[in-house]
Amino acid sequence: MKEIPILYERKELCCGCTACYSICPKNAIKMLEDEEGFDYPIIESTKCIMCYKCIKVCPIKRKTDIK
Repeated sequence: MKEIPILYERKELCCGCTACYSICPKNAIKMLEDEEGFDYPIIESTKCIMCYKCIKVCPIKRKTDIK
């Protein structure tokens, strides 16, 4: 059974590019501002259909997969 994708484990592992937010077919990802004013994606689990498009489009995840 598929699980809700993990976009990043630490904020430093997210560049804030909004690619995941933009590609989500169910608008299950929202960008939330942290205390320093940077936006980070948060997945709304009730909307997520676990298609993993957000993971596939992430430039940082792609770099990690290539290594």
